[in-house]
Amino acid sequence: MMSEEIAPSIPAHLAIIMDGNGRWAKERGLPRLAGHRAGTQNLRTIIRAAAKLGIKHLTFYAFSTENWARPHDEVSGLMELLAEFLESEIQELHKEGARLLHIGHLEGLGTVLQKKVEDAIELTKNNTKIDVILAFNYGGRDEIVCAVKKLIQAGTPVEKIDIHSLSDAMFTAGTPDPDIVIRTSGEQRTSNFLVWQSVYSEWFFPKTYWPDFSEADLLQIIEDFNKRDRRFGGLSKK
Repeated sequence: MMSEEIAPSIPAHLAIIMDGNGRWAKERGLPRLAGHRAGTQNLRTIIRAAAKLGIKHLTFYAFSTENWARPHDEVSGLMELLAEFLESEIQELHKEGARLLHIGHLEGLGTVLQKKVEDAIELTKNNTKIDVILAFNYGGRDEIVCAVKKLIQAGTPVEKIDIHSLSDAMFTAGTPDPDIVIRTSGEQRTSNFLVWQSVYSEWFFPKTYWPDFSEADLLQIIEDFNKRDRRFGGLSKK
C-alpha cells in the first residue's frame, strides 16, 4: 500500500504498453485471443484505479501501426475486442466521468468500428475526471512525421518550427507528457510508443503480464516513482 507521505505525489499522466497477453494465454493452454480478451477486461480495473488515485490522463497502447503485420485472425480479433469494449464499457465510463480520446489513425479500422470510436468520443467529450486515451493504429515515428507535415501544410515558417510548435502538432496536443510509462511482462523495449513525449518519463518494466496487472501493482509503481530523482537534464535537487 502506498504510504501517506507520498500519496499526494500522483502522476498527471500515466501511459501503459499492455504487453504479455499472448504469453499469459499460452501458459494457460489458451489461444492468443483469449489473452487479448483478458487484457481488454483488465482495462476497466486499471482505469477505475487510476481515476480513484486522481490520475488525470491514462494512455493505453492498444494497437500499433506495426501490428497490422500480425496474422489476419489475430488482427480481426483485436478489432472485435475494441468494438466489444466500447459497447460494454463506454456508458459506465461516461457515468464515472471518463473522457475517451484516440491517438493514431482511424483509417483501416472499418467504417462500423470507426463510428463506434467517434460516437464514444462524442458521448464523453465534456467529462473531466480522467482522460482515457487509446493509442490504436498508432506509431510514435509516424506521429512525428504527421506533425511535421501538419506544420508544412499550415505554411509554418521554418524559423517558427521548434519544440513547442511540434508538440502542438502532435496527436497528443493539449495532454501533458507522461510522467510514467509502464511496459508489463518484463520486456524492456519502447516499441515506437510516445517517442516524442516520453523523453523524460520514468519507465517501469514489471514482469507481470498485462491481464494480471493489478491496482496493487499500480500503487507499487507510483510509490517507486516517488522515490526517483527527476532532473529533466538538470542537477539533482536532493
